[in-house]
Amino acid sequence: MLLENENIKLRAPELSDLDFLFDMENNTEYWHLSDTRSPFSRFDLEQYILMADKDIYKTGQLRFIIVDKKDMPIGIIDMFDFDPQNSRAGVGIIIVEQERKNGYAEEALIALIDYSINILNLHQLFCNIEAGNEASINLFEKIGFRKTGIKKEWNKSSDKWIDELFLQKIFKTK
Repeated sequence: MLLENENIKLRAPELSDLDFLFDMENNTEYWHLSDTRSPFSRFDLEQYILMADKDIYKTGQLRFIIVDKKDMPIGIIDMFDFDPQNSRAGVGIIIVEQERKNGYAEEALIALIDYSINILNLHQLFCNIEAGNEASINLFEKIGFRKTGIKKEWNKSSDKWIDELFLQKIFKTK
């Protein structure tokens, strides 16, 4: 199957993921990664799961839950700013803290790249990473993303401005 590999599988969000999504979306430690400024209710997330249009061509975005081989959710990987005209999309990923450094993020990105090339026929994926996030920078560079830009003083933390890096992975054309 295209959306899985040795240790993980990517699947659409299900109602059984509600508690997991609630915890992830409402963890203020992660809010700066997605420009979130207020919490989500369980009702909002339940409605998202039930009503979300899963057609990336309509919504411009697509969310996958990353699950381990026991089908336990361990992370989220999102495609956003999908642009079929220019064959590109953004990607963001987060793995729960206790499951980091196990290779799951790399496997999930590789599965998403395969999906992007073979199903969506994309030319490239891009991501935005805060300059000090060495773990994410190393992850994306390891699988072939390259830094192509810097957004100076792009994000504000409590007491300082932080640069944001723009990385791209351009796929070889057939």
